[in-house]
Amino acid sequence: MERPQTPFSLTEVAEIHLSYKSTVKPSQRPKVASSHDAYTLLHSSWDPEKLEFVEQFKILLLNRANCVLGLVEVSTGGVAGTVADPKLIFAAALKANASSIILAHNHPSGNLKPSEADLQLTRKLKEAGKFLDLPILDHLIITGESYYSFADTGAV
Repeated sequence: MERPQTPFSLTEVAEIHLSYKSTVKPSQRPKVASSHDAYTLLHSSWDPEKLEFVEQFKILLLNRANCVLGLVEVSTGGVAGTVADPKLIFAAALKANASSIILAHNHPSGNLKPSEADLQLTRKLKEAGKFLDLPILDHLIITGESYYSFADTGAV
């Protein structure tokens, strides 16, 4: 790396500040022991006006005891899709000091079958999670009536 020709000051460099604030006591955090538990939490937090209208991608961040540290809305898209940026997903998980992640998105059409894009994204995120020691425990497709669990079906 070359030395800069002009000296610079640290006041010219952006400061990064990380924090995590919870209003819930650790003993009061919901625990996820199954895909149904995850679905119940996610479904209750989903805006019912968007569930069958536009596609959204959310993540549940869990501690080592599978208690929920937080829920993050990663993106909102259109009728046929949304963008799930791996950098945003893992940035949120790292910032919360999460131990694992559950992915979720809705299908406004009501179709529970994962698309090829859903399968590819899940594989990609699972590989990244292994590298970061942040396992992806499951990926749920949510509809107004039910859910599909990648983990329960062994899809990836």
